[in-house]
Amino acid sequence: DLLSKKKHVFFFGGGKADGNRKQKTLLGGKGANLAEMTNLGIPVPPGFTISTDVCRAYYKEGRKLSDKVLKQIWAGIAKLEKETGKTFGHGANPLLVSVRSGAAVSMPGMMDTVLNLGLNDTTVESLSQRAQNPRFAYDSYRRFIQMFSNVVLNIPHEKFEHFLSVVKLKVGAKADTELDADALKEVVKQYEKLVKKESRKPFPQDPKEQLRLACLAVFNSWMNERAETYRRLYKIDAAMGTAVNVQSMVFGNLGETSGTGVAFTRDPGNGRKRFFGEYLLNAQGEDVVAGIRTPSPIAGLKKKMPAVYRGLETIYKRLEKHYRDMQDIEFTFEDRKLYLLQTRNGKRTAMAAIAIACDMVKEGLISKKEAILRVEPEQLDQLLHPMIDPSAKVDVAAKGLPASPGAAVGQVVFDSKAAQELGKVEGKDIILVRRETSPEDVGGMDASQGILTATGGMTSHAAVVARGMGKCCVAGCSALVVDEESYQCRIGDQVVKEGDFITLNGTTGEVMIGKVPLVKPKTDLNFAKIMKWADELRELNVRTNADTPEDAKAARQFGAEGIGLCRTEHMFFGEDRLKVVRQMIFSANEGERRKALAKLKPYQKADFKGIFSAMRGLPVTVRLLDPPLHEFLPKAKDEKSRVAKDLDITLEELEEKIESLHEFNPMLGHRGCRLAVTYPEIYEMQVEAIIEAACDLSKQRVKVLPEIMIPLVGTVSEFVLLKKDLVDIAQRIIREKKSKVQYLLGTMIEIPRAALTAGEIAEEADFFSFGTNDLTQMAFGFSRDDVG
Repeated sequence: DLLSKKKHVFFFGGGKADGNRKQKTLLGGKGANLAEMTNLGIPVPPGFTISTDVCRAYYKEGRKLSDKVLKQIWAGIAKLEKETGKTFGHGANPLLVSVRSGAAVSMPGMMDTVLNLGLNDTTVESLSQRAQNPRFAYDSYRRFIQMFSNVVLNIPHEKFEHFLSVVKLKVGAKADTELDADALKEVVKQYEKLVKKESRKPFPQDPKEQLRLACLAVFNSWMNERAETYRRLYKIDAAMGTAVNVQSMVFGNLGETSGTGVAFTRDPGNGRKRFFGEYLLNAQGEDVVAGIRTPSPIAGLKKKMPAVYRGLETIYKRLEKHYRDMQDIEFTFEDRKLYLLQTRNGKRTAMAAIAIACDMVKEGLISKKEAILRVEPEQLDQLLHPMIDPSAKVDVAAKGLPASPGAAVGQVVFDSKAAQELGKVEGKDIILVRRETSPEDVGGMDASQGILTATGGMTSHAAVVARGMGKCCVAGCSALVVDEESYQCRIGDQVVKEGDFITLNGTTGEVMIGKVPLVKPKTDLNFAKIMKWADELRELNVRTNADTPEDAKAARQFGAEGIGLCRTEHMFFGEDRLKVVRQMIFSANEGERRKALAKLKPYQKADFKGIFSAMRGLPVTVRLLDPPLHEFLPKAKDEKSRVAKDLDITLEELEEKIESLHEFNPMLGHRGCRLAVTYPEIYEMQVEAIIEAACDLSKQRVKVLPEIMIPLVGTVSEFVLLKKDLVDIAQRIIREKKSKVQYLLGTMIEIPRAALTAGEIAEEADFFSFGTNDLTQMAFGFSRDDVG
């Protein structure tokens, strides 16, 4: 029983907390860190955390909160009233709370939040009198109605924005902050009418019911589409559940001496050791994170509020030293009094991750082993992303904030679903252009090469998620005006329609119309350092996948200790080679096939010589031809006509051959070793090219270690049948060339039958490896890509 434990609500406040940072699985990352900061004496608004056990029980028991949990929640509210000296739902000094999610693994913006909970038509007046600021009270109330109605009652955010815009237009206000108390009262009145119309019930006035419904909404958001997409992308276990944090409100929207912000203890873009962040005056935290307003750099706070800035400096340095990692902090200051709302390990680019890890080793904060573990393997891929060619002539149309480095070229798309369709399904290069991104856009962001937003700052949703994904991002581009309804935007003085190409430079924030040439980036000294430490500590040998001499050279420079898979079919796709492969496919008999293969052999041999030379002295596993033959034939109609002409056959003959080779499921068809059983001359040519290349290099005193792999073997008899002929060919060439080349002949275990008879195959093969994609598909009935 998940709720058999006595305690499910954990209080923090008054310098003491029930939990600590080691309890992330129980309290979630946010709750554990709020508890830890409280214990450290850092100013944190008091509150309590409802554990992840409750979330798991909630889903197990039909999406409801037990009386046992509700009783502990009301006890937590009573304790919070005592700690703050405020009353929940009534009295002259009303207690307002925020209700936030908090999973064990950071999922920024993916789940729901409600602020200012506890306000109703009565408490808003008490808050107004207490603060002697009616504008602040009604601003807080309109925010609460909008957020609660969207998160809990599922009324679209845009419907409220419409009424807000109407009132702003009516009083001649450009920004929300220009609305006075009377205007905000009108907004509240319109919002309450909208809620009654949409939900057929008045806006809930009982704060206890508000809190119960908000907690349910946060638990429900654990399974919303954007959260599920994010978990799938980052391989986060859905069974973990989320905690809920209920915390007394502090107000950044109390006037020009109040504000809110998000900051990082180091630069998350490049790793530089500098306080990096943004703030907004007279605002609440969601304004910064959601990118609704474009904030100011944190350095400006030093002049505006020197005492607040000094407090932040002291706290951020203490937190980084305590956690021994770069921290992402959220803060609010209410009438110049500073509060920390959150700290967590900050998301960062690959370049920053490596720089921070190296610097922290130098500073004595972490060991070399910890430094290596701080860099995710996927992040290294970011360092291989393109950047703008320095020699290219660049015409900059607009400039925004350099939110996530790198460069991207792609076709403009304004809708996240369309980005997923075009980017993931059709394989097109896409730039997602939005006024601002929201958590619902995470799937479209993942499918895009880059993201461009009109509003938001360096800590907005677009920036934080893009950095975590390693995507190029330019945010807060004020010269961008997006008109999603007409599928176009204006960048500077130019109109760009959906499907038009643009180029982004996330390192500088520049936006260019059209395609700008990109070049591969160069790695820096920190990259070399972290790889050197990895070499010192690792216990495994690491090979690469490489199909060309160029790939092999690059891999060797990165420290590869051989090639684990060289796919020979990739050598067949050059224009000259593809023509010869097609001639072989259309050959009427073995003699014609051998003539075509003889033309192909010099290409294969040259490639093998280049690959073996790059990997001199290191093993190279060469997989013989694997895919079905129809993959080498044209698909588009205009290409079919051109190929028919090249092969001197009619279009009808070409289409007849394509039809004869077409298979309903090529993965299970005429491919791999089965091709060689039907057409043994294909593998014979390939083995000749491999062994001849090895012998020629051996004479030049280049040590070559070829490992020849026969793909898709299902039974030992298939392997033995092919092995005999291929060994005879290899041995003949070695004798003729009077060489001492050593080679291995093995296979790839990629179908269940081969896995079950691997012991028998091992008696005949010199080696084998596992082809996990086909093995997964045939054993489980779904592809590795879909299930991963």
